[in-house]
Amino acid sequence: MFRRTKRAAVISVIAATAVILSACAGSGPDPVETATGVPDASATLTVGLVLEPTNLDIRHTSGAAIEQVLIDNVYEGLLTRTQDNTIEPRLASDYEVSPDGLTYTFTLNEGLTFHSGTALTSADVVASFEAVRADETMQGFADFAGVASVTAPDASTVVITLTQPNQNFLFALTGPAGLVFQSGDTTDMQTAENGTGPFTLQKWSKGSSITFARYDEYWGEPAGVAEVVFEYIPDFTAGVNAALDGSLDVLTAVDPNLAPELESSGEFLLTRGRTTDKATLAFNNAKAPLDDIRVREALRLAVDHEGLIEAVGAGTTQYGPIPELDPGYEDLSDVAPYDPERAKELLAEAGHETLDLTLTIPSFYGTTVPQVLVSDFSKVGVTLEVDPVEFPTWLEDVYTNHDYDLSFVLHVEPRDFGNFADPTYYFGYDNPEVQRLYAEALAEIDEDASAELLAEAARLVSEDHAADWLYTGETITAVRPTVSGFPQDSINSRINLAGVTVVTE
Repeated sequence: MFRRTKRAAVISVIAATAVILSACAGSGPDPVETATGVPDASATLTVGLVLEPTNLDIRHTSGAAIEQVLIDNVYEGLLTRTQDNTIEPRLASDYEVSPDGLTYTFTLNEGLTFHSGTALTSADVVASFEAVRADETMQGFADFAGVASVTAPDASTVVITLTQPNQNFLFALTGPAGLVFQSGDTTDMQTAENGTGPFTLQKWSKGSSITFARYDEYWGEPAGVAEVVFEYIPDFTAGVNAALDGSLDVLTAVDPNLAPELESSGEFLLTRGRTTDKATLAFNNAKAPLDDIRVREALRLAVDHEGLIEAVGAGTTQYGPIPELDPGYEDLSDVAPYDPERAKELLAEAGHETLDLTLTIPSFYGTTVPQVLVSDFSKVGVTLEVDPVEFPTWLEDVYTNHDYDLSFVLHVEPRDFGNFADPTYYFGYDNPEVQRLYAEALAEIDEDASAELLAEAARLVSEDHAADWLYTGETITAVRPTVSGFPQDSINSRINLAGVTVVTE
């Protein structure tokens, strides 16, 4: 039986994950500890972020913005993941997986409580997971489709039985599907919370900021700061200005072109972190003329990816749907090398020597990527109209109604290849062979064999030119020297703040 256990004090491991650097394999570089002196347990940490959640109901609301701040800080699951996406226990002290990959047995830590003061038991886990299984409006419903039963043999044990093996199941438990909520709780989760994490929600000033306070009755090691204030600043220049005027201790998602201003100020240290952020140029595969593979291939060949990354100022090339930190990654640069002459030939073959298309893009992404695309496409006879919209409008028009030609968005969630195996997703991509390979990859118990199947499926997706992957994002974070332990990698999808400390000047 496969077993994972926390070998020492569970909490010290959790706190340490906040400063682990990511790597493809093996251990990463040592974390950067910036502050010297004694941490101030009464300190307030102010963090600048870009995208604010539309509400706080993480059970029914999708998107990285809500997961980024709530998971691990306010809500917890049986499992969590480190910055390099390694799975480890959280509310569970250990877990076992049966040799056939069908039965998962979790043992809970002692002393778990919700912020209401109520003790957490296995009954709460069962109720939380049964709710996900039964309600298709809940985040993680699809992840629990293969769950046959969730039982609690005793107050500290949970047993989950699957109908068939699922290579992604443990990873799914590190996301919204695996979060544990108090059974029978009547909290209005749109604006309030009742989690188990090291922080509670103190205040939400919509359109401005969210404030967390340390939960003094936390079951593990107390958070290193008394308060965290997330300031939402969608304009990148305004974010830098706020950092320089002393309003922020940390600024995330620093625009690479503005980074030198922060660095030269001497007030911040800049870290560069790896991500699974896929800068995706989405094609509406279900809509003409993007339903023609020749048109999609031409658009990919027209993009000078190296030049685009140089303009953006950070990132690495990615020519397929799986980034380097995820299972199944393969260098697919041979599929769509920069070749504008061939792009023009393909467009002519498809009957589109000239072509008008619209790019719908959330306005907070700025103008750099659209400007490069407009220039590159114009060289092959494609006129690109750019339509910057507010993010709620993008969610409604593009994500929900599939009303678009091209779109650009950072897909930051790790291990989300399944989007290309879902013909109802906004890409409109439908390939039964990809769907079969993905299903086989999930059902494969051996991790390496599963990754090989994913790589095969990913190559098909790239060869079908289902989208273009402009680059894998690199996150730049500006941190004051008084702050230690702030995460550096994958922070666009999750920021675990339990181990962050501040030295008061």
